[in-house]
Parts: sequence; C-alpha cells; structure tokens
Amino acid sequence: MDFRASPVVLCFLFRETEQDGREVLMGLKKTGFGLGRVVTLGGHIEPGETPEQAAVREVEEESGVVVAEQDLQRAGTIEWIFPAQPGLDMSTVLFRAHRWDGEPGETDEILPAWYPATELPYSRMWPDSALWMPRLLSGDYFNAVITIAADNVNVASVDFS
Repeated sequence: MDFRASPVVLCFLFRETEQDGREVLMGLKKTGFGLGRVVTLGGHIEPGETPEQAAVREVEEESGVVVAEQDLQRAGTIEWIFPAQPGLDMSTVLFRAHRWDGEPGETDEILPAWYPATELPYSRMWPDSALWMPRLLSGDYFNAVITIAADNVNVASVDFS
C-alpha cells in the first residue's frame, strides 16, 4: 500500500426482488469527486476507524441505511493509481452486504437507486467499473491494481491477483 494513497471503502448492498432478481444499490453522485456519475456507496476511512466502521458510517451518511459491521463481507481490494495526479490515489477495501435496516433515501451527496445486477449502467459509471464489477457481482474475492490514464478518467492498465 502506498503511503500517499487515501484509505477508502466501497460497500455494495444487494437485495433479491421478484421482478428484477438480484439488485445492487448504487447512486448518482451529486457533489465532489465523481459528480454526475453512478457510483457505489463509500468514502474515506477516517483516522482511527477500521474499514468496517468506515463502511457502516459511509452507507448511513450517503443513504440513511444502517448496516451492521457483522453483516459486512469483505470482497477484496482495489489500489487506484493516478500517475498524472498522485493525490487522487486510493487504497480501497470492498464490502458486500445482504442485510441492513431502513430504506435508501436521497442525501446531499447521493441519489440512491437499485439496479438489476445484470444491467448496471456502465456508460454512466467510471470507465474501470466494467472491468472489476463483474468479479464483485459474481461473489469473487479479488485484489486489483488499476492504473488510470493521464486524463484521470480512462484506464491505462488493470492487474488482478
């Protein structure tokens, strides 16, 4: 882990519906990094927090949903490297959850929505999402290093381990 990289969590909430089968909670980013993109709930790990504590806090802050630490399943890690802007580097812990309390609601940061897991809006997401999300959706545990191109958007390389 690069000492410059910001420690981050992403948490994917899943539910089963009769109409659309398995769905994942994502949201339209309304502020800051990723503005206008469909993103996953998550954010920075605060000093003194574990990744699990950060995931619980971020999910509640961004959607109003309360997930318990014991209901989080670690799904892997992603190191995002931005050679053109190293201050954007992120060291990310991924989580899945299938249990929580409450219904997602809009916040200042996110407009949450459920998406069928087989029909994610990749064209509205970060370009790298289509490269690693299928592994997450399949239930795999994986580690990835994603190097972002000089435009700070597109993918230069992906390495899975």
